[in-house]
Amino acid sequence: MTLSAAPRISCEVIETRVDTARIFNIQRYSLNDGYGIRTVVFFKGCPHRCPWCANPESISPKIDTVRRESKCLHCATCQQDAEECPSGAWEHIGRDVTLASLEREVLKDEVFFRASGGGVTLSGGEVLMQAGFATRFLLRLKQWGIRTAIETAGDTSPHRLLPLAQACDEVLFDLKIMDSETARRVLNINQPRVLENFRLLVNEGIHAIPRLPLIPGFTLNEDNVAQILDFLAPLPVNEVHLLPFHQYGEPKYSLLGSEWAMAGIKAPEPEEIAPIRAMVERAGYRVVVGG
Repeated sequence: MTLSAAPRISCEVIETRVDTARIFNIQRYSLNDGYGIRTVVFFKGCPHRCPWCANPESISPKIDTVRRESKCLHCATCQQDAEECPSGAWEHIGRDVTLASLEREVLKDEVFFRASGGGVTLSGGEVLMQAGFATRFLLRLKQWGIRTAIETAGDTSPHRLLPLAQACDEVLFDLKIMDSETARRVLNINQPRVLENFRLLVNEGIHAIPRLPLIPGFTLNEDNVAQILDFLAPLPVNEVHLLPFHQYGEPKYSLLGSEWAMAGIKAPEPEEIAPIRAMVERAGYRVVVGG
């Protein structure tokens, strides 16, 4: 099944609903999206176009309907209806949740948060597209004493970003392509605004952790990393996360009827990551690989 291209959207989309949100997955027992054991809520919708995106189902803010050939019974008369499909071959990607229902879902894992020092991470897509709901949701979790984090590219107006960042314990902040023209052309990202927003968070005393996706052909090079380190040098940051490219998202592109721009690109070997890690450590940062 071929889906139409997602519209060119922005984090400045005006939210008409702050008591409901659209998500596409809740991942439990995650160890790579913040400290301790995490439950990660993936929000639907993203204004960016990263060629290496591992969650292509997150890009469109709409609820998608897809068909899984492996589950299909090839019924004589197919209704192409996720609700009527007897095998689950047709399914929806995306669902709407309320503040109360999402709170109930994540609190099922409270015992793991308490035992491990973990908590809830909001990811995507880009959570900033539903910043009003996300902020209210994090404030509800704070009342329970649950640690929270967001994962973001930080490309929005400060008045949308700051309240959300202030409502959580950590901001996992991606720094991707540093060249402004290339970032806009390849990723649809306003890199100068991203950098200003990172400075803002740090200067406001918010625990913002820079994360560097290491993508062959795009960011896995010493020049890009050197520019990031120069940017970080005057800021009170002591930890950097390195996120090596992987191919985990490749099957999703076929499911969505899309081409995987990174097909055939291998995940970097440890010896390719080692010089970048050494470079960041020499600059005085604690390095976490995987984030």
